[in-house]
Amino acid sequence: MSVLPMGGGVLSSRNKIHLTHKYEDIVCVSNLLSAWQEFEQGKSKKTDVVEFSRHLMDHILALHRDLVNLTYCHGGYREFRINDPKPRVIHKASVRDRLVHHAVYRILYPFFDRTFIADSFSCRNNKGTHKAINRFRKFGRQVSHNHTRTVWVLKCDIRKFFASVDQRILLHILDVYIPDKKIVNLLYNIIASFSATPYTAVGLPLGNLTSQLFSNIYLNQFDQWVKHKIKVKHYIRYADDFVFLSDNRNALLSIISELQNFLTEKLKLQLHPNKVFIKTIASGVDFLGWILFPSHRVLRKVTKQRMLRRLAKNFKPETLQSYLGMLSHGNTFRLRQSIKNDFWLLN
Repeated sequence: MSVLPMGGGVLSSRNKIHLTHKYEDIVCVSNLLSAWQEFEQGKSKKTDVVEFSRHLMDHILALHRDLVNLTYCHGGYREFRINDPKPRVIHKASVRDRLVHHAVYRILYPFFDRTFIADSFSCRNNKGTHKAINRFRKFGRQVSHNHTRTVWVLKCDIRKFFASVDQRILLHILDVYIPDKKIVNLLYNIIASFSATPYTAVGLPLGNLTSQLFSNIYLNQFDQWVKHKIKVKHYIRYADDFVFLSDNRNALLSIISELQNFLTEKLKLQLHPNKVFIKTIASGVDFLGWILFPSHRVLRKVTKQRMLRRLAKNFKPETLQSYLGMLSHGNTFRLRQSIKNDFWLLN
């Protein structure tokens, strides 16, 4: 199915860089094999992955034929629930479809990553929570002129982001960047395979690798508007959480309605009414699992509880090392010593 440009959309094709890769670069056997190697990492013992790998080349060649002949059709999803820390519904596609996701991601991610702002930190190479927090601290020093002024932080969260993404708007954005309409139609195939509400073109599934990329592409419209239209310098986004830092509380108050208007009119999203607040850094800002202060950070209580539950439920030395590495970035000496005593010495 072809995708028609939307009137009054977020983007114009003028002055935009375009993806130079062709559809054949995604669907060729060599890219599918490389995608498989990336996909199976850490999954080699999963039943569905083992089954697929038994006749790997047969499956890949059959998938290649379907993609080349434009007869590939994305299948449905298996639904399950997790608590991490709040309840989430994960939708898991078949191995065949997830292989296509990886093949698409390998080609599209490097291109779109170049279009993102530097201060977007989620699901990107060489980014992540620690770099976002370090950027927050740097912005805090800049705005406070080395801790000589009060710094105010506006923190916002988008309400039910993944379940609210408008697929027509997303496809229009992709259409502007991608000249090869066979690629756009493949992306339509993936995107339209899911809807958060039956019979609507709304939502991205938590569980698809492509959803990580699509979410950043979607919110990049907001990022660019923040940076270049309302010209906010000290802005950081991680997924659907974002913060603005300023020494002027009223300036932050004044942009809240602008933020909501842009999100509603251009992206059909809503700020979470209970997760918009303004406070000083000195009082501690809850962001990315930590309470951030001007010169230190403290682990959130719920983050600590979730970490201890995971270790108690399924202890692995590599998981413990990962947590200890994370904790080393904050004021957590006593907690690290306690964890070592409770888990390392007992296991």
